[in-house]
Amino acid sequence: MSIKRLPTDSVVLVVEDDALVRLCAAEMLEDAGFSVVEACDADEAWDILHDRYDIAVLFTDIDMPGSMDGVILAARVHATWPDIRLILTSGRHRLADREVPDHGLFVSKPYNGSQVVEAIGQAV
Repeated sequence: MSIKRLPTDSVVLVVEDDALVRLCAAEMLEDAGFSVVEACDADEAWDILHDRYDIAVLFTDIDMPGSMDGVILAARVHATWPDIRLILTSGRHRLADREVPDHGLFVSKPYNGSQVVEAIGQAV
């Protein structure tokens, strides 16, 4: 069942289990003018998504501890909130954009701020 979200500015949910990488990603996005919410794994991100209605973009790592990885999280987000744009990242896996649920985007690690901002600009 799809849950409709309210129109919003681009709030980005950054999901990354490595605290330093998460902090750097959040700072890059904030410096680019985005509002950022952080989660340390997919389970925490799922809880945040149920509590907030202003998330416009999910930027998630693929490999994380917990009950689901970033690909499963992205698929569940797409099924529940199809208006949230999806961007996946990994240093281990390489996905074609067409392999990301909802035809989202993939950004390979290590990434720089301009790559992530450009991906978000394409996704929104």
